[in-house]
Amino acid sequence: MAKLYFRYGAMGCGKTMQLLQVAFNYEERGHKVCVIKPATDTKNGTKLLTRIGPERETDFCFDRKTDLFKKISQKYKDVHCVLVDESQFLTPKQVDQLELVAIKLNIPVIAYGLRINFRQDSGGFEGSTRLLQIAEDIEEIKTICECGRKATRNTRFLNDKLVIEGPDILIDDGSSKIEYRALCSACYQKYLEEK
Repeated sequence: MAKLYFRYGAMGCGKTMQLLQVAFNYEERGHKVCVIKPATDTKNGTKLLTRIGPERETDFCFDRKTDLFKKISQKYKDVHCVLVDESQFLTPKQVDQLELVAIKLNIPVIAYGLRINFRQDSGGFEGSTRLLQIAEDIEEIKTICECGRKATRNTRFLNDKLVIEGPDILIDDGSSKIEYRALCSACYQKYLEEK
C-alpha cells in the first residue's frame, strides 16, 4: 500500500530541490508524477524554482477549496507519485484528501514543507500540524544556521529587524525589505534579545 510522507525542514534546507530530484528519478525510469503547489505561493507563478537554479512547471496549483482527492482521481490517477511543495499551506481537510490518494488510489504522496511558522508560538501551520499527525513517514531535512549549528527556527526579518508578529504570508511590495532566515535556537534568542 502507498503512503503519505512528510518531509519538513527550516527555510533554505533544500525541500524543493529534493522534490525536483524525486520527480527526476521517477521520470528517468519512465514513470509519471504529479507536481502541485498552493496558489498562495505566488513568488514564481506556477513554477517551482530552487535557490540554486533547477526549476519545473507544476501540474496544477490549488487553493484552499480544491478537493485534492477528487482532482487527482479524475485527472492524475495514472501517476506513480504525487509531490506537494509548500505543504504547510494545505488545509487539514486537504491533508486527509492526500491520505486518501495514498490509500484508495495506491499512489504515494510526498509532501514537502515547513513544520512551524516564523511566530514560533502559534502552533505552526495547520497543514504541517495535520501532516505530523497522520503521515506514515516523517523526515526532517536539515540545514545550518548562519553560525554553523543546526537551524530549526524559521524567522522573518523586516528591514533587518526580527519580527515575531504578522500574517503567515507577507508579499514583498518593494516598500520594505522582507527576508526569511533559518536560525538555530541560540541565534534566534540573540536576535530576540536585540529587538
